[in-house]
Amino acid sequence: MAQRVQGTEDLYGGYMRAWQHMTDVARELFGAYGFDAIETPALEQVDTFVHGIGESTDVVRKEMFRVVSGALFDDLLAKGSEAGLKARQRMAMRPEGTAGVVRAAVEHTFVPQGGAPAKLWYAEAMFRGERPQKGRLRQFHQVGLEWLGASDPAADAECIIVLMEYFKRLGFDPSKLRLTINSMGDSACRPAYREAVRSFILDHADEMCDDCIERAELNPLRAFDCKNDHCREVMEAAPKVDEALCDDCRAHYEQVKRYLDEAGIAYVEDPTLVRGLDYYTRTVFEVEVEGAGVGAIGGGGRYDGLMELEGGKPTPGIGFAVGFERIYLALQSLCIDLAGDEPTCVYVACMPEQRAAGFSATLALRQAGVRTEADYQGRSLKSQFKQANKLGARLCVVLGSDEVAAGVATVRDMQTHDQVQVPMAELAAYVAERA
Repeated sequence: MAQRVQGTEDLYGGYMRAWQHMTDVARELFGAYGFDAIETPALEQVDTFVHGIGESTDVVRKEMFRVVSGALFDDLLAKGSEAGLKARQRMAMRPEGTAGVVRAAVEHTFVPQGGAPAKLWYAEAMFRGERPQKGRLRQFHQVGLEWLGASDPAADAECIIVLMEYFKRLGFDPSKLRLTINSMGDSACRPAYREAVRSFILDHADEMCDDCIERAELNPLRAFDCKNDHCREVMEAAPKVDEALCDDCRAHYEQVKRYLDEAGIAYVEDPTLVRGLDYYTRTVFEVEVEGAGVGAIGGGGRYDGLMELEGGKPTPGIGFAVGFERIYLALQSLCIDLAGDEPTCVYVACMPEQRAAGFSATLALRQAGVRTEADYQGRSLKSQFKQANKLGARLCVVLGSDEVAAGVATVRDMQTHDQVQVPMAELAAYVAERA
């Protein structure tokens, strides 16, 4: 029997309605802030992610799914290396959304010189080769937004405000959410800070895991995000970035906090918050749900150098992404149903002799925008009524020989069992008003 790949899930029923609800809320809220929808390919050139996410990250080194055609795969096996491949032949499934959106912005000049910022949002599947576990899948879904071309600290604050409002509209109690923020500095002050952290790691090499020793040379700040508990304990004594910020970065961060205070957004400053990807600069933020046990449900930050890394002109950027699966689990832990009720319908019941009349009634109701079901298996009327109940039908339109002869339909309320006869010419309008 064919089976789904481990670490993937089928979206259907209530689970699918929950995902659709998440995207509907995003469309309404993000649209109010001027963000337009974008969908980028699930398949990108590897360099798109290497440039943006960083070659030293676990995402690129260990988790990114590499993709080749069947013919090319055979060639790679024979050669034992991809050294001869052209850039366009080195492909990967997208592990996150920002790099692809920025690549599209560069390729299509979304932010021309002196032009207005580009404000974009997406709802897409992402792919990472992780060990499947609670809230961590190989194919997962994210909703995110990207704001390209805005350097003002107000943009940072508004992104965070939108994020917290989004969680509120999904049903979270704001008092249960823990927002952490930090500034990671920029190209003016971060190099010296990275070197200080690198020296700290090497001074404590006998206490750190092998991955962190490697990170000391590639990207020492990633050691703050190590999953090894002992490494995290050691890193608590490492130099903190707030002690190393340049005047511009400090002023930017302080202004972001003032805007958040003005908006009434509660936050906790965490000088060890670095996020997991290399492209972040200055403001970073993350949100967890207290007691949910699923880790961060969303986060993001500023990435002012990413457009250049993807081959564009210097352009500031900021954004965030939230994880559908983790949000779903977190809401479940709070006994909040993201899926909502199953949609109701109207059921058209008739015997085979009246099938033509039933077909016409079904067509008219659907054209009027009414979710309509009918029998396609030759069931008896009694069985059709049972099926209507099983489908949660609000009304049942009954077409027997007497109704068809009189040019009417019997409309039965499936909850009260009251029924009334309605002329066929008025049926669609009558049902649409009550369904």
